[in-house]
Amino acid sequence: MRPMRRLMLVFAATALGGCVNPRVQENIAQAMIDVGNELAGLRQDVATLQQTVDSLRMVAARQDTVIEHLATLAGLPLTHRP
Repeated sequence: MRPMRRLMLVFAATALGGCVNPRVQENIAQAMIDVGNELAGLRQDVATLQQTVDSLRMVAARQDTVIEHLATLAGLPLTHRP
């Protein structure tokens, strides 16, 4: 949520400062670039987390299949979880 606050502050500063000097405009532009970079980083983090979750689901499904197969071969009843 920090990037959103920064973005809101940038917009508020822009609205309040009708006639601003070039240095302030440069700072606002840099802040907006920083917000964009932060959002890109967050998107990358979410993509990495999603890949990790997908990988863990595949591993768990394979382990469940192996356990079910071993239980069937051993003739043991297997109770299913909800």
